[in-house]
Amino acid sequence: MSEEVLFNIVGKSGVITLNRPAALNALTLNMVRLMKPVLAAWARDDAVEHIIIEGAGEKGFCAGGDIRALHDWGQAGAPEATGFYREEYQLNRTIKTYPKPYIALIDGITMGGGVGVSVHGSHRVATERTMFAMPETGIGLLPDVGGTYFLPRLPGEIGAWLVLTGARLRGADSFIAGVATHYTAADTIDALKAALAEGGDVDAILAAHHHAPEDAALPPQQGDIDRLFGGDSVADIQAALEADGSDWALKQAAAIASKSPTSAAVALRQMRDGIHADFDECLRIEMRAVTRIMAQADFYEGVRATILEKDGAPNWTPPQDIDAIFASLGDDELAFEGDLT
Repeated sequence: MSEEVLFNIVGKSGVITLNRPAALNALTLNMVRLMKPVLAAWARDDAVEHIIIEGAGEKGFCAGGDIRALHDWGQAGAPEATGFYREEYQLNRTIKTYPKPYIALIDGITMGGGVGVSVHGSHRVATERTMFAMPETGIGLLPDVGGTYFLPRLPGEIGAWLVLTGARLRGADSFIAGVATHYTAADTIDALKAALAEGGDVDAILAAHHHAPEDAALPPQQGDIDRLFGGDSVADIQAALEADGSDWALKQAAAIASKSPTSAAVALRQMRDGIHADFDECLRIEMRAVTRIMAQADFYEGVRATILEKDGAPNWTPPQDIDAIFASLGDDELAFEGDLT
């Protein structure tokens, strides 16, 4: 099991390699549990100047959490169905508060749980092979792993657009949107890692390997995204898209209509509430919501339609009580471990 994630010290770099390439390095509970103590040890190790996290293979950095396992745990009523999230969110917070530079090489597919172990790091490097998305509403889940914090802080209404439609950002647009802090060609990653291993100023090393992408598609769409995705409800946004009537707008409306109505409403609420909350509170919001979502039918129906039977025709339930989904968990509220200082 330990081979699901590899840990090596290469020069001055503590290197974490997510090592499930056949599964696009999807994040398991075992991987979460293995990463936390190593990060703690490296935080105290003066020989390690910074952390690098990467994915094995050329296709995926990390395509998300282990959805099949979560589905099976939930169906069985196992404590791991929500326990996974508690441990994952603790790892996300460790990364957010890490005392050394944390460099994520998001060279490939980066979704869901893969976003959680990358985007909260101090430095994120995209390439032309990067494909970023938060597609959780399409399987009846919610954009978690700290998405409540970082997504509404992207420019304009990009966060709302991403979570409601499941839109994908290529590497150039990941950089333009601020998901990535740097951009470089995939075939220069090895040279970048070698330079980092020698030690020194991480910002200077990354700057020397960075170049601005030239193929970004997002800038001309930004105005439409901001104009059409600023509504207070999913219904308002869909109405604005339909009233606009352009091919792009109608495509976005159709994408939203295909998602779980409850998940879409939850996701938009996250975007509106998260902008006013600090990181810890955003994770607490997500723990409340995911606990309720995992007890409802849409997640299991979304997994059936998308992953198990793959018919692409989920039978969603009507929208559920959103206020109840976000209500306090009382004694089960998410609590945090100490920072690594």
